[in-house]
Amino acid sequence: MEQAAAARSLSESDEMLSLVLSSLDDDKAEDVVAVDLRGKSSLADHMVIASGRSARQVTAIAEKLSERVKARTGRAPRVEGKEAGDWVLIDCGDVIAHIFRPEVRAFYQIEKMWMEPADIRARAAASA
Repeated sequence: MEQAAAARSLSESDEMLSLVLSSLDDDKAEDVVAVDLRGKSSLADHMVIASGRSARQVTAIAEKLSERVKARTGRAPRVEGKEAGDWVLIDCGDVIAHIFRPEVRAFYQIEKMWMEPADIRARAAASA
């Protein structure tokens, strides 16, 4: 019984991740990184980090993602930071999305707190 509930939850988590990634792609978010948090945190199963080129684009990406999540689930996700447009956090339940302006993202480097060292090195090599 518990395995069925875990499989159902995993499926819902993966579906939400797919929705978030698709929304970010549709709205031209840049440098999108998905971090698997399963087994690392009880906060969420996935974290997605992305950049927008300007505060206006960051805000627009966040608004569209919020609308798409609400349309799919019937519940509006919690959104923090949309007014400033520097760093917007969208809590989609099993997926937490962070959308940054590039300078703010470079300053905080939150993906380094959660990614495996090998993944960080591979990402750095790919962007060099």
